[in-house]
Amino acid sequence: MHDVVVVGAGLAGLACAVSLEERGLDVLVLEAAEEVGGRVRTEVVDGHLCDVGFQLLNPAYPVVRRLVDVDALALQPFGAGVEVRHPRGDGRTVTALLADPRREPRALPRTLASGLLTPRELTALARWAAPSLGPVRRLLDGPDASLAASLDSAGVHGPLRRQVLEPFLAGVLGDDRGVTSAAFVRLLLRSFLLGTPGLPWDGMRALPAQLAARLRRPVRLGTRATLGAGTVVRTSDGEVPARAVVVATDVAAAADLGVVEVAPTNALRTWWFSTTDPAPTSRWLRVDGARGPIVNTAVVSDAAPSYAPPGRRLVQATTLGAAPDDVALVRRELGRLWSTSAERWDLLVRHDVRAALPCVPPPLVVRRPVALGGGRFVAGDHRDTSSIQGALVSGRRAARAVAAHLGVDPGASS
Repeated sequence: MHDVVVVGAGLAGLACAVSLEERGLDVLVLEAAEEVGGRVRTEVVDGHLCDVGFQLLNPAYPVVRRLVDVDALALQPFGAGVEVRHPRGDGRTVTALLADPRREPRALPRTLASGLLTPRELTALARWAAPSLGPVRRLLDGPDASLAASLDSAGVHGPLRRQVLEPFLAGVLGDDRGVTSAAFVRLLLRSFLLGTPGLPWDGMRALPAQLAARLRRPVRLGTRATLGAGTVVRTSDGEVPARAVVVATDVAAAADLGVVEVAPTNALRTWWFSTTDPAPTSRWLRVDGARGPIVNTAVVSDAAPSYAPPGRRLVQATTLGAAPDDVALVRRELGRLWSTSAERWDLLVRHDVRAALPCVPPPLVVRRPVALGGGRFVAGDHRDTSSIQGALVSGRRAARAVAAHLGVDPGASS
């Protein structure tokens, strides 16, 4: 009999297992897929690293700094800002840059010349964002509303909102209606202000791989699991008894196992293209101020050279799950956004991530119960916040709860 069986080797399950082993417990992790990572995976296509859904790792996430050897990931940072392809008043379409002047001082002239900054809207946006810079507890205890209602109330109504903030956040949240909790968005903004997101040298798969490598017992891959009576886990190889079981899957799989209720999620679709064309060139994430179907695009290999083989360039385009599944449309939109033709670009792969992110409506709940009683526990970003940070935190929270249930010092782990 094992002390703990963890069902699911995504970030939450791996963080939970690592924390439990650090407390001296015997842990078995079961994973239905043939690799660890859950929604954080990387597919290698013709020598290109194509993450399953465009993702970036923010080293400013507090739990990442505690749990992960960030230096070993060899992060390749994107520019600290965003490019915007937007229509001007004279009818021309231009590309503007809005960058953080603290980390990108050379980009300040372009930022000031963007034509998207007005004193009134900047003042209103600064007032709206101010809670992001204060104590987290005060932010969480304060009033909450939907993002759209919150921005309306703060008087943020100009081009900075319509052409930059909303399209950018649509790609981050999978929500283009502004129904996400404003408090959650402020938490994300806090992380953006503290750290510059990037990509590991070996793809996003390097993050779960590093956690899995710390386990004393290898993850048992290709093993589907269901729950039996109490803390017994059933697999195709037979029953696995344990003193406690942690279901660390996405919310849909956890609902199928009967440990949580079904909850809505946001879907994203990512298209990966390879080209030898010299244009475009950019180390910035680009959004569409005209609000077309592509919520963001990037020449990933310009910021992360390890993502493409020599002589090739890797471009991603992300659309919302409800957008048309039309590669011809995506090519036309990419051509418009990058001022070139994408007709000859090779489509490497398309990833449809139907449950990319749990929806986060107001009021924000950052700590949902992880202990279900009877030695059963649950972990996942649906228990905390819809992010890498939330997944890792939920795993560690579940580990503390399991340790307390088993009579082990819950504070023994780092």
